Amino acid sequence: MSLFRRLVVIGMPLVPKPIVGYVAKRYVSGETVEQAVKCVRALQAAGAMATMDVLGESVDSREKAQWVVDQYLALLDVASREQLPASISLKPTMLGLNIDEGFCAANIEQIVARAKELGFEATIDMEDHSCTDATLRIYRALLPRFGNVGTVLQAYMRRTLSDIDALPAGSRVRLCKGIYIEPRDIAWRDYGTVRANYVAALGKLLRRGIYTEIATHDEHLVWAALAQIDKLGLRPEQYEFQMLLGVDPQLRRIILGGGHRLRVYVPYGRDWYPYCTRRLRENPDVARHIIRAFFGLR
Repeated sequence: MSLFRRLVVIGMPLVPKPIVGYVAKRYVSGETVEQAVKCVRALQAAGAMATMDVLGESVDSREKAQWVVDQYLALLDVASREQLPASISLKPTMLGLNIDEGFCAANIEQIVARAKELGFEATIDMEDHSCTDATLRIYRALLPRFGNVGTVLQAYMRRTLSDIDALPAGSRVRLCKGIYIEPRDIAWRDYGTVRANYVAALGKLLRRGIYTEIATHDEHLVWAALAQIDKLGLRPEQYEFQMLLGVDPQLRRIILGGGHRLRVYVPYGRDWYPYCTRRLRENPDVARHIIRAFFGLR
């Protein structure tokens, strides 16, 4: 980790919340579902799709998890009424995974079932390594029953290539690098190695005919994905690219301009601050402006 990245990790908690909110609001559509709908409409006008996410951290009570379920059910009703070109993304720990796996699975099932009724796809997000096995178990149980559910694999995890082998038929997978700080014995640390493993995992997914959501802002990986798509002769409906809201909109336009499907992650909700600080830690160019402004540096 570079000196500046270490400064960001240490310094971000010292920056006043309003300053973080002003600069980092590019990553969040707003606090309300109405603001999220407006954002999705703007993306639709630009030719992109969306995946909508209710922001929040791991919950520690069944009541909080039920509140999250209610929020997603309400979101699906709005998305259906508005006929939005969107899917939804679900974090297992927000739906009770750290309380009880069966409880979490039942909550996710309720949301996935409603999404299927209304014609929407749902993705079960991947969190840190302590959640991986349970997340994949829940996914494998729900996929054959509903069909409208996908999951996420992270290229920096050493197990990912093996996890691809174990995916059931008809899977849909979002492939990303991974953002959690994991022990070296289970995760690749070298940047070039993570990139190489991403390309290897992507190739394996595409060759298996798995609908792959290529989630990256790394132009090298976008190029590598396009090269594999060309080599395999894939049609645009057999894959899609995904990007975070507020990150490299020019690359987003380039991908869309090439005739490829692209989906943008659209988070919203009151719990925006933890999400934004994570994004800023990952994006030194933006974080640099905040840290320098706060400490009076030029």
